Amino acid sequence: MKRYIVGLGEALWDVLPEGKKLGGAPANFAYHAGQFLGSENTIAISALGEDALAEETIEALKEHSLNYLMPRVPYPTGTVQVTLAEGGIPTYEIKEGVAWDNIPYTDEMAEIAKNACAVCFGSLAQRNAVSRENIRKFLADTSDDCIKICDINLRQQFYSKEILEDSFKLCNILKINDEELVIVNRMFGYDGLDMRQTCDKMVHDYNLKMLVLTCGTNGSYVFTDDGLTSFQDTPKVEVADTVGAGDSFTGSFCGCILKGKPVQEAHKTAVKVSAFVCTQNGAMPIVPEELKA
Repeated sequence: MKRYIVGLGEALWDVLPEGKKLGGAPANFAYHAGQFLGSENTIAISALGEDALAEETIEALKEHSLNYLMPRVPYPTGTVQVTLAEGGIPTYEIKEGVAWDNIPYTDEMAEIAKNACAVCFGSLAQRNAVSRENIRKFLADTSDDCIKICDINLRQQFYSKEILEDSFKLCNILKINDEELVIVNRMFGYDGLDMRQTCDKMVHDYNLKMLVLTCGTNGSYVFTDDGLTSFQDTPKVEVADTVGAGDSFTGSFCGCILKGKPVQEAHKTAVKVSAFVCTQNGAMPIVPEELKA
């Protein structure tokens, strides 16, 4: 039986200064996981509108050899206006009431869920009740051995303590960045704890196998449930933009773990891939073979 690596959630176009590019964390994750495990094993699940932009989405997915399951719904296909600050750091204006806010749960999705070996989801796609409910149905239908990665994505006002806490309980690997950790610290009353104490507490309280913490130019960490800590410096590169860099980290890290690589080795590869993506425009460049070794 075929096992799937699934990116589940928002499908959208990042409208960048140089033009629009296919984006959305689930597609980015699936694309980069597929570069390690083969595109035939990866799939992006979301929803598209009944519009011309949906057709462009499908063409772009095909160009990237990315499998997809994205039913059409009577809402516009998602877009995000991306403005780049100094250093290529993006800010986002995320359109509401779009297709990925209304992802249905179909029989085909349920079948994929039962045969998933990994699924990555986030908080952003849960901003609307329809997608939130159906993402959780998908997760409930996965097997006990499925890797469930929550890569939280705190954008604008589109999150709440309830959504975050439920998501932490639904995953076994949590990925979070240092800015998000500050928000979680404040929101969950962890103010008296330092970074390491917060991460250790979250691993324990939510029964996580791993917590991945990225800190931009200050490196990244992986904390595991058996006490292992992995740290990697962030390579210094000439940044084009950072769009999709975090998703490339998650996808490549997951791909390496599924290939049986040790945590430290998977972490090292994920850092290299993420740094490379920062040197490229857009979220889905082809990763050089030497970075996959």
